[in-house]
Amino acid sequence: MERKLMLGNEAFARGAYEAGVEVAASYPGTPSTEIMEALSKYSEVYAEWAPNEKVAYEVAYGASLGGKRAFSSMKHVGLNVAADPFVTSAYTGVNAGLVIVVADDPGMHSSQNEQDSRYYARLAKVPLLEPSDPEEARRFVKSAYEISEKFDIPVLIRSTTRLSHSRGPVYLEARETGENRDYQKSPRKYVMIPAYARIRHQILEDKLVELREYAENFSHNLVEWGERKIGVISSGVAYFYAKEVLPEASFLKLALTHPLPVNLIKEFAFEVERLLVIEEGDPILRKEIEALGIEVSGGDFPPLGELNPDLIRKRFLGEEVKPTYFYSEGIPSRPPLLCAGCPHRGVFYALRKLNLKVFGDIGCYTLG
Repeated sequence: MERKLMLGNEAFARGAYEAGVEVAASYPGTPSTEIMEALSKYSEVYAEWAPNEKVAYEVAYGASLGGKRAFSSMKHVGLNVAADPFVTSAYTGVNAGLVIVVADDPGMHSSQNEQDSRYYARLAKVPLLEPSDPEEARRFVKSAYEISEKFDIPVLIRSTTRLSHSRGPVYLEARETGENRDYQKSPRKYVMIPAYARIRHQILEDKLVELREYAENFSHNLVEWGERKIGVISSGVAYFYAKEVLPEASFLKLALTHPLPVNLIKEFAFEVERLLVIEEGDPILRKEIEALGIEVSGGDFPPLGELNPDLIRKRFLGEEVKPTYFYSEGIPSRPPLLCAGCPHRGVFYALRKLNLKVFGDIGCYTLG
């Protein structure tokens, strides 16, 4: 099997290609931009930039209803823009598989906030996958399409800056050829007037029950037994940070983090003396696990900035953990810049000459 070094974002694109995606739409925004750039290089995939994230998601959603596996990607604040069709599509379901990758930006390297998009999976009541490295990014995308079509639901995959921009070995597999799914007119399924939406909401709740059972045996959720004095539940890139600090501990590495595999978590917690939950962002997993009646020790990590092994090490040693946005080892600063040849430069120059007060939109405009 051929293996190639890829960025995490390139691996997401490779997974979509191998899954047989035929239509993809996105709106650019770091740390997600390279996903669509990479996907557009596969001639078998129709890929486009949309005017905004809402339109991008609607293009992919429409293709899904038309019977083509479809894909959309955006950064975390872009999912805010796409939230209206995204949340409603969980009620309607899909036809062919529909997957959306959202790239969070802990530390705000190029964003106006560092929101945790895992809340969106809970808001929309859809499955959430969290890969830890580029190879998992590729494989999880393919698994997401299986889940999407099995349960007739869109699937959300969460990345972060470090995963999207990290590079690792990725195995290349052949492209799948999915079954042809013709569009079936069904107002009761796709037209969300209140009378139909009430029915679809109940159907969605029933799907969540089935998904919870599915999560218990999901093949990408892994238990790694080590010393049982300490057990760690983690996901995404936080798993590798935790593994670096606590290599001898036992680990429950969650890939499907919504809905949670409740019985698997309880069984793991029962086998260890002390349970830690290590995650990047808000303490979502920790709170949900504690709500199961399971005692979690160690305390939360600051929801500000990126997680890193040093923070985990300090927390494990009982030291005070303060949020940090930058390492202090004398690394030269690298402020954001407009791209070389950016056509906005002339406009910004003219606006400055006119001494106008300008209110911007996306990050690039703020650089003006």
